[in-house]
Amino acid sequence: MDKKIRLVIADDHSMFLEGLKVLIEKEDHIDIVGTAKDGLGVLDLIKSTPIDIVITDLSMPNMDGLVLNKNIKSKYPKTKTIVVSTHSDSEMVMQLIKNDVDGYLLKNADPKELFLAISTVFEGDKYFSQEVKDKFMTTMFSDKKKTQVPILTKREKEIIRLITAEFTTSEIATQLHISDHTVNSHRKNLLSKLDVKNTAGLVKYALKHDLG
Repeated sequence: MDKKIRLVIADDHSMFLEGLKVLIEKEDHIDIVGTAKDGLGVLDLIKSTPIDIVITDLSMPNMDGLVLNKNIKSKYPKTKTIVVSTHSDSEMVMQLIKNDVDGYLLKNADPKELFLAISTVFEGDKYFSQEVKDKFMTTMFSDKKKTQVPILTKREKEIIRLITAEFTTSEIATQLHISDHTVNSHRKNLLSKLDVKNTAGLVKYALKHDLG
């Protein structure tokens, strides 16, 4: 492989992040451009330098892997995304596939599989571990055709409950002991994750799916 793969790793668990970095740095054909603890950090890196692949966890503060993948695919379509997570939940798999994720494997994967995923995705193909593929197939052929509702964090559920109850941004911030800015960041993430345009749409979605 002539060209070096320019890669970013995002994970809020320092031990896993550093371990993955050390493992990947041994490969001469891969250049780790940077690391981040959340999706916002990844987007800051992509703004300043072209990135070939982002390896990301799902559960992260400020902006999780679901929202990060959607942002990358919308703003930087040439950048590939690989989710490496402990979760193999079928709803998460479906949500990521819907938003064109390029790869998905579990954190207990063998290093050889990780490097296979990186090379496969870099060359323009998709890569999903066998367990993830099994989850996807089970969901696709299930007789239960229920609407897939994105996975929300505990804090996002608190925010959406208070929004639905007609609390203002400042009132939500006071109630949860966080800043107005943090509330607005969660609101933006919820709009993106639930694919609605405004707060009215957010409330309507929450009531329809019993999220409030």
